[in-house]
Amino acid sequence: MSLEIDFIDETNEIGEEELQTIERLLNFAAEKEKVDQGSEVSITFVTNERIQEINKEYRDKDQPTDVISFALEETSEGERELLGSDMPRILGDIIISVQRTREQAEEYGHSELRELGFLAVHGFLHLLGYDHMTEKDEVVMFGRQREILDEFGLKR
Repeated sequence: MSLEIDFIDETNEIGEEELQTIERLLNFAAEKEKVDQGSEVSITFVTNERIQEINKEYRDKDQPTDVISFALEETSEGERELLGSDMPRILGDIIISVQRTREQAEEYGHSELRELGFLAVHGFLHLLGYDHMTEKDEVVMFGRQREILDEFGLKR
């Protein structure tokens, strides 16, 4: 496994099997994206109320959302090299609403695990610099998400 993933489940609703699948999925995505071995990411599973607080505080949107990512590496390549190559690369945090995961899985007619995987990959790609602010960027990011999920076997 190339990633160090720190799971925090504030809801106590995510099972061991789901955590293992998400860990394998993100390692698969990390391999596809050529992420450095030993890179670190944290994934926190929260309630709708908690993600709404975070969304309001950091994005000025007073509503629950499904996933929020906080990239920790906003430095240029030169700055990163100053840290030394022995340091693990800390990618950032992914926060997922378990309630929204369930609602969206039902809405889209696929499993909760597929939705959880989708949200984890979506958040992970944000940490790697992908975005969907423009139509062009959205096509690239959503295409990459679909490729990773399909190749991994978490199809809709």
